[in-house]
Amino acid sequence: MGPDETRRTGVRQRRRTPVSVRVSEVSVVAWVLLVVAGLLEVGWAIGLKYTEGFTRLVPSVLTGAGIVASMVLLSYAARTLPIGTAYGVWVGIGAAGAAVMGMLVLGEPVTAARVFFISLLVVAVVGLKATSGH
Repeated sequence: MGPDETRRTGVRQRRRTPVSVRVSEVSVVAWVLLVVAGLLEVGWAIGLKYTEGFTRLVPSVLTGAGIVASMVLLSYAARTLPIGTAYGVWVGIGAAGAAVMGMLVLGEPVTAARVFFISLLVVAVVGLKATSGH
């Protein structure tokens, strides 16, 4: 509908967002959800240590809530992203983050080998993102 049609009918044509813009916005949201899901995985993995075998109520409830929230966000991200990429990035963030937090918060040993292998996890996560096409 052009300007003449708008004058004649009084109806203004709504501009449409190009499909490419909508797809990229959806992809960005999926990646944000995936990163948050991965960070929640770090939180619940560390939280497991504080549950003492799920015998302590508050840490157990918080850990359980973190598990559920992390899975829900992963499932939302996987609607848009390839599952192999989404799951791999989620696990990588969780594994690397839990290892780092274990060293920083729980006093686990910091060795050159551990830092090297955590670095490999980070490289793998970045590689999955870079080759995902999203």
